[in-house]
Amino acid sequence: MLAGMNDTESSNTTSHQVVLPFYGYASLAYLAATLLLVFSSNAFTGHYFHPHILAITHIMALGWGTMMILGASYQLVPVLIERKLYSSGMAFASFLLAGSGIPLLCFGFYVFDMGRPAQWGGWLILFSIVVYLLNLAISMAKSKEENVHAFFVFTAALWLLATVVVGLLLVYNFTYPLLSKSSLDYLPVHAHLGIAGWFLLLIIGVGSRLIPMFLISKYTNPRLLWWVYGLINGGLLAFIGLFLYSTNRALLLLPILAIAAALVSFVLFCYRSYQQRVRKKIEGPMQISLLSVLMLFLPLAFLAGILLLVVFGPVDSTALVTAYGFVILFGWITAIILGMTFKTLPFIVWNKVYHLLAGKHKTPNPKDLFSERVFGWMSIAYLVGFVLFCIGILAQNQVVLHAAAVLLLASSLLYNWNVIRLLLHKPALV
Repeated sequence: MLAGMNDTESSNTTSHQVVLPFYGYASLAYLAATLLLVFSSNAFTGHYFHPHILAITHIMALGWGTMMILGASYQLVPVLIERKLYSSGMAFASFLLAGSGIPLLCFGFYVFDMGRPAQWGGWLILFSIVVYLLNLAISMAKSKEENVHAFFVFTAALWLLATVVVGLLLVYNFTYPLLSKSSLDYLPVHAHLGIAGWFLLLIIGVGSRLIPMFLISKYTNPRLLWWVYGLINGGLLAFIGLFLYSTNRALLLLPILAIAAALVSFVLFCYRSYQQRVRKKIEGPMQISLLSVLMLFLPLAFLAGILLLVVFGPVDSTALVTAYGFVILFGWITAIILGMTFKTLPFIVWNKVYHLLAGKHKTPNPKDLFSERVFGWMSIAYLVGFVLFCIGILAQNQVVLHAAAVLLLASSLLYNWNVIRLLLHKPALV
């Protein structure tokens, strides 16, 4: 999967035929989400439980973030455990199930019909995650290699399963009174299972492996990573328990502090990797990835602000909650995917096209397979659009929101241009 892998690691990588569909699907999902953002930007001046916001949120969380991560993890996990993925067939089945379920679910949200399309979509996604989890479990059980990164990935997959189960219950709760309260009341639990349990845990687990690798840094600190693992899982469990069974909302600051400590530790890990790097020049994709590490603190700051408003004042926090969700999906998660795509996908494509030709002919480098100029313009459009959209949400300014949405759409078009160029790459021998 990654440049610099040795022959043993390379032999454990999953076939590009399994991995590339996830990248292609996720790229189109990002385009779809930004296109909807342009036509639904006015919805972000109202309540966050708006049907169009729900649809965009789930396209970004499932179609963009989750599909990209599933594909990348199918390539990375075999390297971590030093053993091939148990079943490429199961991996492709998880793609078909999730790829079919996500549009059904998101369509249900967009028209706000929690009937059959949304329910069927939820079940298909659930089956996809079960297949993914079984594939990981069997692969890891057959491996003699254990490391902290693999534990991050597998635990995150368990949290993803919990997120999808709770989400499906909330969908059915609109039609059948399965829960004691409305679905909106349980939304924070569902959201944070996915945010902290799935995305945060997995991205830190994978990032703590990839960032030193791409920086060519020999820094490693498993003990620190185990502390991060414990703080995130402990903080999330405490948050769920306190949210469901405590009426004192001020206590929710305690799990936030635990997760904040985990983030500080992870940033320290990345900083030390940066200090001890061999590669002094930091390329554009890596700069965006490192920026995403710092973006981890944005959602935390918004969440702390929301809790302070809830506990100490009757001030309306709707705009802050909307901005909180936006900075997670379009900020931290999107930034790391934009960066890591062009550190991983070029090598996957290079391995597909040039692996058998290496040594016989002079071949291009993986980084030459995409346009760095287009990546640069994409990065500018993304960063400016992201900042402006956050300002538009907080200021409730429709003009700023629409202009920012157009910039984000431009970033997705440029991103897709580079991804399609990679996916359609043909041998170019020098």
